[in-house]
Amino acid sequence: MERTAVNPVDWGKEFLMNQAEVTEGASRHLRCSGQVDLVADPDSEMGVAVGHEGDMRGQIGAALEALDGLLDGAGMGRSDIVSLRFLTTSVAQFLEHYDVYAQWIGGAGVMPPQTLLGVNELAVPGLLVEIEMEAAV
Repeated sequence: MERTAVNPVDWGKEFLMNQAEVTEGASRHLRCSGQVDLVADPDSEMGVAVGHEGDMRGQIGAALEALDGLLDGAGMGRSDIVSLRFLTTSVAQFLEHYDVYAQWIGGAGVMPPQTLLGVNELAVPGLLVEIEMEAAV
């Protein structure tokens, strides 16, 4: 797959992000649901609980770890990511811990387009962040 960055402005590069990318030659695409920091909890109503309650940094790391699992299961890696969407209950707090994502993606040699959305709440009380991803090879 060939990727061509489209950046009419440069500010996104500071966030390891291209404004857009043209991808050509991809034959396999992975689209995943939002990944969050949930752990099994047989005593809870839904059977899961938030893993890092009140800890944005921990929840970002856990969601990224879940994305690694999906990529691995699809025979892909971080360098195959073509798009990310971050949903958070606190944009300011997410940006304070953006370095967790930057360290995670930094070695992949890609700057996938991304969107950061502030939302009122996520599916399970206590969740602070959810990350959706698309990848292609």
